[in-house]
Amino acid sequence: MVELAGREVLVLGLGVSGRSVVDHCVRRGARVVVADERPQEQIPEAASLPAGVEGLFGRPFPDLARFDLVIPSPGIPLARYAGRAKRAWGDIELCARELTVPIVAVTGTNGKSTVVRLIEALAQAAGLRAKAAGNIGIPALELLGQPLDLAVLEVSSFQLESVESFRPKTAVLTNLSPDHYDRHGDMAGYLAAKERIFARQGAGDHAILNGDDAIARGAKLPAGVERLAFYRDEPRHAEARAQGCAFLDGDRIGIRRGRRTHSISLADAPYLALQKENVAAALLALASLEDELPIDLEKAATALPTFQGLPHRCVRVAERNGVAWYDDSKATNLGAAARALESMTTPIVWIAGGKHKGADLAPLAASARGRVRVALLIGEAAPELERALAGVVPCERVGLLAKAVARAAELSMPGDSVLLAPACSSFDQFRNFEDRGRQFVDAVERLPNPENER
Repeated sequence: MVELAGREVLVLGLGVSGRSVVDHCVRRGARVVVADERPQEQIPEAASLPAGVEGLFGRPFPDLARFDLVIPSPGIPLARYAGRAKRAWGDIELCARELTVPIVAVTGTNGKSTVVRLIEALAQAAGLRAKAAGNIGIPALELLGQPLDLAVLEVSSFQLESVESFRPKTAVLTNLSPDHYDRHGDMAGYLAAKERIFARQGAGDHAILNGDDAIARGAKLPAGVERLAFYRDEPRHAEARAQGCAFLDGDRIGIRRGRRTHSISLADAPYLALQKENVAAALLALASLEDELPIDLEKAATALPTFQGLPHRCVRVAERNGVAWYDDSKATNLGAAARALESMTTPIVWIAGGKHKGADLAPLAASARGRVRVALLIGEAAPELERALAGVVPCERVGLLAKAVARAAELSMPGDSVLLAPACSSFDQFRNFEDRGRQFVDAVERLPNPENER
């Protein structure tokens, strides 16, 4: 247990994770100061701070050097505390120092929340006491004190900036595509932040990488860490086969690790038809722990047919007149949108656009070629998307999402799929990606003569 009794602790930022840190440190007997540069009336979590906690709101941060420990919220950039604090640990570090069970940690640009929830569901079906927390909206510190056999953590690049000794038994890197350059500078800085998930691993630990993603596949691992990978197709090269892998095989997932082999069916899990790579990563994570925990992978897989996943992540929300409608509002960057397009097996009417995040949109043309019949473009990014897709996909600028849904209903034909995969953030027209996804589903449901299959 981390000794906090009597220590001077400064918590930077009072969001959901910051408030969990405050409560944890108070329970451990620390003297806590919480600082947030927002006015107090804008911070819901400030309304009921524990007795004895000093709140500094609406002003610059105090001198960090006078505190024994500084605990930054993920939204506080490294530059705000690095070199100024005696010691800085985020909530992931605090939690990991007290957990006594194996940790599976998942990071990546896309798919990490779904993979985390899949690992949790699979482990529970196998009979393990497993809980997920972290960047999925449940503070990691809520795991402490619970009866657990396995902890599953989603960790963002922001959270990985403030870890020191964090050592997951299994660490998963789902993929990497341009994102968060405003925080990390460029792809090299972004990759370096993500690689911190592996930094303290050693002999007996496991790393799972996306074998089809050249950047993720090239992540640096410490000596002695078992390297595993998941693929869209069965790998033919000897190195991949020798290392251990998971791969897609029609409506099955093949898993090979040492002398153990598994073949897991997805035939009864229609929701997961567009999530097969995430299923492969999750199953491989469980397979990596077969030597440490009593895991029957076939028993674990009984969770797949009933797994509902997370909203707005390539979810089939309706079928009308032979056309399937998919909500992937969470596809807020190029990598996520490209994967959604590439996962479809039917002609696509694609709804894309929103607030441009600054990345080059041109690579989307390759994913759209031969798959998209027409692209319906919304929001601020419509002109940039139209230029990126010129000569590859017919485009129509429709402005608003509701108009795009109505136009998609006019243009789509039986056997098509209508896909909302914006490749952009939602903040030009919506509160967040959840709001955008809900409005998409509502617009689909309002179409005339609905024949929705939810």
